[in-house]
Amino acid sequence: MRQRGGWLLCTTLLILSLFCLSVDARHHSNIPTRALRTSNIPSTQDLYHAAKMAYPPSQVVLDNGVVQLTFSNPGGEITGIKYHVIDNLLGNKAKQTAYWDVMWRGKLYGFQGTEFRVISATEDHVEISFINTYNPSFSNDQMIPLTVDKRYIIQRGRSGFYAYAIFQRDEGWPELAINDVRLVFKLQQDQFNYMAVSDTRKRFMPTADDRSLSQQLAYPEARLLSNATSNPLFYGEVDDKYQYSTEDEDGKVHGWISTKSSVGFWLITPSTEFRAGGPLKQDLTYHVGPTTMCVFSSSHYASKQLGLVFQQGEAWKKVYGPVFVYLNQAGLNSDPTTTLWDNAKEQMLEEVRSWPYNFTQCPDFPASNQRGSVLGYLQVNDWYINSTSLVPASSAYVGLAAPGEVGSWQTESKGYQFWTRADENGYFVIKDVRPGNYNLYAWVPGIVGDYKYEDEITIEPGSQITLQKLTYRPPRIGPTLWEIGIPDRSSAEFYIPDPYPALLNKLDNNNHSDESDKFRQYGIWGRFGELYPEHDLVYTVGVSDYRYDWFYAQVTRDTGKEMVGTTWQIQFELPKMAAPGD
Repeated sequence: MRQRGGWLLCTTLLILSLFCLSVDARHHSNIPTRALRTSNIPSTQDLYHAAKMAYPPSQVVLDNGVVQLTFSNPGGEITGIKYHVIDNLLGNKAKQTAYWDVMWRGKLYGFQGTEFRVISATEDHVEISFINTYNPSFSNDQMIPLTVDKRYIIQRGRSGFYAYAIFQRDEGWPELAINDVRLVFKLQQDQFNYMAVSDTRKRFMPTADDRSLSQQLAYPEARLLSNATSNPLFYGEVDDKYQYSTEDEDGKVHGWISTKSSVGFWLITPSTEFRAGGPLKQDLTYHVGPTTMCVFSSSHYASKQLGLVFQQGEAWKKVYGPVFVYLNQAGLNSDPTTTLWDNAKEQMLEEVRSWPYNFTQCPDFPASNQRGSVLGYLQVNDWYINSTSLVPASSAYVGLAAPGEVGSWQTESKGYQFWTRADENGYFVIKDVRPGNYNLYAWVPGIVGDYKYEDEITIEPGSQITLQKLTYRPPRIGPTLWEIGIPDRSSAEFYIPDPYPALLNKLDNNNHSDESDKFRQYGIWGRFGELYPEHDLVYTVGVSDYRYDWFYAQVTRDTGKEMVGTTWQIQFELPKMAAPGD
C-alpha cells in the first residue's frame, strides 16, 4: 500500500505541475525559456512546458519551452526565433528576416498582415493567423489582388514550428500575374556559416560581406570571391545561388548550421503536392546571407508558362505547405556538420511519414481520412522493344495533376500534383490525394514520350480507385534507326566538361561531390567554344560516342563581339530510303 500511495502522490504532483504551467499565457509578460541540453531529444522538462502565447505591445510571442517565436502584430513577420544559446537566430531586426513574398510586376512583394487571429490554443497546440486581405476599392496599382492568410503552429515538445499560407482570389477581382511564391528566412551571419542541401553538396559558406568585396561575373548572382574574404579557402571561388538548386523530389530538407553554437536551422518540405511543375522541377534553396527558402512556385529553370496567371474575375484558392522549420543542436563532443545534418534527415523522414498532417485547423487542408488513393498497373506496348509481349513500365513516374493535354503537368502551377514511382513490375499507388478532378500522367525512364490516361479521375474523401491495366504506346512510325543518349529527362549521360580551375565552387569541402553535380558549376558552358572554335558540333552516328561527343547543353558561342546561336548536325548513313507515300 505504501508503494501504491507513493505512486498516487507522484501522479497528483505531476497533474498539479501541469496545471500550473497551463495558466493563460495572456496573463504573463515574461515567457520562460528552456534549460540548455546537449541532445535534440526533448527533455522531460521540455515536454511539460505547455505551448503558450503572450502579447507584448505590437507583438505576438509563442513559446513551448524549446523554441520561442516573436511576430509583429498584426503584420505577421517573424522578428525573433530563440533557441538554445542563441537569443535570435534571425539577422538584423531592422530588415525583413522571415517572410512570405511573391514576384509581382518584376519586384518582390511581401504580405503585411492587417488582422491577427488565434485559430486554436491548447496546452499541446497553438495555431495563429495573420491575414492580408485584398480590398477591391483599391486600384490594381496599389494592392495586389490576392488575399493571403499566413499560419503558424507550435506544439508541446516540438523542436521547431510549422508554417503554411492560404492564397485566395474571389470572383470579380482584377487580372493578376505572379511568378515566385516563397517563404524566406534570413539568419545571423555571425552564427550560421555552413550549409547542407544533400550528402554531396554541403560546405562552409562565404558571407554577404565576402560577396560585397567580390567581382561580378556574367550575371549579378555569380560573384568571384577576392582575397579579402572571411576565410582564405574561399579566395578565387565562385559563389552563385543557382549552384545550390535541387529537384523538388529530392529537396525535402536543407538548411544552415552554426558551428559556433552547434545549432542547425532546417526547412523540411515533406510533400511536393503544393509545388509547381512536377517532381523534376528545379528550385532555389539558398542565398548567401545566410538565407534559406522554400520555393513553392517559380519560373526559374522554366518558361513564363509556369507562372501563376489569372484572368479578370478568375477565382482561386491554394494552400502552400505546411512546411516544418526544424531546429536541432549537437552534443559537446560531436562534429555539428555531420551530426546535425544526419539528424535533420531523420526528422525529414518522420515528417514525410506523418504527411498529411492531421493537426492543422484549416478546412482547405484535408487530413488523410478525407483524401483518396489511386492504384494500378502500367505497361508499355512497343513492338520494336518486344514484338511478342508487353513490358512492365518499370520505375515509371506516375502522377495526378489538373486535367489538361499530354505533358501539361510540366507547366501547371495553380492546382496540386501527386506523384509516385512504379515498382519494377509497373505497379503504382498514389496515396493521400486531395478531393478533386485530375488526369493521370506518366513517363517511363528509357522510353520516349508522355502518357496520359484518357478518362478524368474524380477523387472523393475516402475513395480508393483501382485502374485496370494501363498501356502506354510510345510514338513510333517505324524502327529506331539511331538514338543519342537515354530518354530519361536528364543530360547526365552526355559530356559535361570540367569546370575552369579559376571559376570553381567547392560544392563539398571534403571533395565528396557527386560527378553528376558538375553541371552546376559556373561557366562550363564556355567550354563549348573551346571544343568547337570554328564550327558547331557534328555528331556521326556509329562513330561518335554521346558520352564524349555530345555536349550536355546546346549553348551559344561567344564570338568576341556577340553571343550567337549554334546549329548542331547529326550525320548518318541511310542505305535505303522509302519512297514518298510508302
